[in-house]
Amino acid sequence: MDQSIFLIVIIVAFAAFMFYSSRKRKKQQAEIADKMVPGARVMLSFGLYGTLLSVNDEKVTADVEIAPGTVVTVHRQTLSRVVDDNESDVETTTTTEAEATPVAELNGEPVYGERVDTDRVDETDATKRKSDD
Repeated sequence: MDQSIFLIVIIVAFAAFMFYSSRKRKKQQAEIADKMVPGARVMLSFGLYGTLLSVNDEKVTADVEIAPGTVVTVHRQTLSRVVDDNESDVETTTTTEAEATPVAELNGEPVYGERVDTDRVDETDATKRKSDD
C-alpha cells in the first residue's frame, strides 16, 4: 500500500510539471508573436538578420528585408527572435597583455603560427638543412 501511494505522488508531480512547462512555453511563444510586427528587426533561425516586412498567416510565410532592396520570403517558423538594437548579441571578451603574447620558442623551434625572420639564418639551421638533403 505504501508503494502505491508513492507511485501515485510521482505520477501527479510529473503531470503537474508537464502542465506547468506547457503553459510556460505557450506564454513565451505569445510574447514572441506580439513582438513580431512589421518593421521589427528579427533574427532568423539560421543566423540571418533582417527587418520584418510582412507576415502571411494563410501561407505561413514572412517577408524579411535582409539588405536594402533585397527581400526574402521565409517560413514563419524561421523567425527566431526579435533583436533589440540596444543589446549586443555577441559576447565580448578582453585579453590581457600577458595572454596575447605567444611563447617565443619551444626547444629552439618556432611555435606554430609564429613569424620567423627569414633574413636572418643561423648557422645551425644551415647545417640542419645540409644534413637533411
